[in-house]
Amino acid sequence: MARIFITGSTDGLGLANARTLLNEGHEVLLHARTRERAAALDEVAPQAAGVVIGDLSSAVETLDLAEQVNEHGRMDAIIHNAGVYLPHGRVSTPEGHSRTLAVNVLAPYILTALIQRPGRLIYVSSGMHLGAGGNLRDIEWTERRWNASAAYSESKLHVSALSAAVARHWPDVLSNSVDPGWVPTRMGGASAPDDLAMGHDTQSWLAVSNDPAALMSGKYWYHRQQRDPAPEVNDTDFQDRLTDKLAELSGITLF
Repeated sequence: MARIFITGSTDGLGLANARTLLNEGHEVLLHARTRERAAALDEVAPQAAGVVIGDLSSAVETLDLAEQVNEHGRMDAIIHNAGVYLPHGRVSTPEGHSRTLAVNVLAPYILTALIQRPGRLIYVSSGMHLGAGGNLRDIEWTERRWNASAAYSESKLHVSALSAAVARHWPDVLSNSVDPGWVPTRMGGASAPDDLAMGHDTQSWLAVSNDPAALMSGKYWYHRQQRDPAPEVNDTDFQDRLTDKLAELSGITLF
């Protein structure tokens, strides 16, 4: 039995992962943005190890969330599933960051730095990262005109590179990123063409399986198959510049 923490587990892929892992007999720590959102977990919460609360767009709440997780003891795996896509404009967090950056990149970075190191880390990326630019100069989208698709794609490029950087710096941790496909979740929309079951399967597999294929690190996955990510993901100079920038923005050093 493994102990797994899943961010953004009140719906979509995160909830699907939680159900799968609980049904397999694993111990799962759930996460909700607010106590009101936690009500959506009433069906699975009785089986779970607990529910932690924190809005990942707030640095203060993300710091508190890390403490809550650590109070439950060391996790065997963490699935960084939570993410946002904001189509109507740049939204600022309480700290002034772009909310897309804060939830999709800064929060996984902070939680990776502050939660007791697990054996496995899985970061949910997107095939959209392949179309992202690798310029880190305006990571906050304060100079450019807002483009929701580009901002989301960049955030997934960044979290994929973060995953690869963790694999490089922490050889004792299996760190991977996953493209779940375009699946019919609240974010993906009802008309999304990919299979929801396959969309969460790889994350659960990487979190607990002892299949030799799942015991890889520093890889980018789609439906249990390794894929080639954007060149920046495995570029160590890009990784270092990214993590330096995230350290500057968060005030927390990961490596």
